[in-house]
Amino acid sequence: MAGYHLEHLKQFQYERVLNEDPITHALTLLGTLPVQDTSERAHAILRIEKTPLSVDSADRIIPQFLESTKLIEGTDIYHWLFGWLAKSSESPDVKINVVHPATEVHIRKYSKQEVAIVHETPALYERIVKPYITAFPPSRTQWVENILNGTSEAEKVLFRDPSPESGYVILPDMKWDLTTLSSLYLVAIAFNRSIRTLRDLTKAHLGMLTSIRREAAKVVHERWGLAPGSLRMFIHYQPSYYHFHVHIVNANYQGWPGMSTGQAHLLDDIISLLECSSADGPTIMQQMTLTYALGEQHGLYEPMKAAQQELGYY
Repeated sequence: MAGYHLEHLKQFQYERVLNEDPITHALTLLGTLPVQDTSERAHAILRIEKTPLSVDSADRIIPQFLESTKLIEGTDIYHWLFGWLAKSSESPDVKINVVHPATEVHIRKYSKQEVAIVHETPALYERIVKPYITAFPPSRTQWVENILNGTSEAEKVLFRDPSPESGYVILPDMKWDLTTLSSLYLVAIAFNRSIRTLRDLTKAHLGMLTSIRREAAKVVHERWGLAPGSLRMFIHYQPSYYHFHVHIVNANYQGWPGMSTGQAHLLDDIISLLECSSADGPTIMQQMTLTYALGEQHGLYEPMKAAQQELGYY
């Protein structure tokens, strides 16, 4: 975690704006930062949230306006901080997420991009999507491993079931500021490394899924007093990383684009579909055609778009 404080961030050399988000009032910047303990620099992605941030001042936010920072947490290549644009402010003006060193895959992921709706049949999953997922190197989810083995964020874990097959941890998501209850955002991360996406779920995983639903509700009730029915729990497809996890947010929180139709699948619905599935054959989730949006920078975009033309969707 050491190193990602004000003096280190001041060395950020701005290259360009990757994205601007008027809903969350955020800018995502690409530049470089020094690699610790070397004389080299590497690409860095900084996502800075404020109300509002202007694209016209993007190149001056870090070197001129940023007065102080406070590290919130860090794991592997991901770090997030509070930042103040004026020393007199009692509350932070911006929240900064850092990805460093950032690969070309990270740069594409955080860049503004047009999307296309695709229809993933079970056959396309086997032919295109599954090999794409399998090819991802373990280093892409090293930060997840750091959380699971307790080398990072151990003090933030709210619940832990250590079972290697059905266990998981619940902890705050990096997108939450740890303060604003209306935007409460937790994540449950499974220990079972064989579950990459909801396509891998079977009836054997029902115990884990119902446990996540139960324990998440219990945690937020005991710690923050939220009543039953106050949580929206969902699973992404395609997910941002291929290690099974469940998003847990305040049901009143409407501001995050990751809850859009097609991407977010309610945990309750997934449980119901698995309960309706055959015990000895493919589940409904494995037999369904899944429809979702893919950004043009996503590694699946070109092959899946070509496949849509083959199937007559376009």
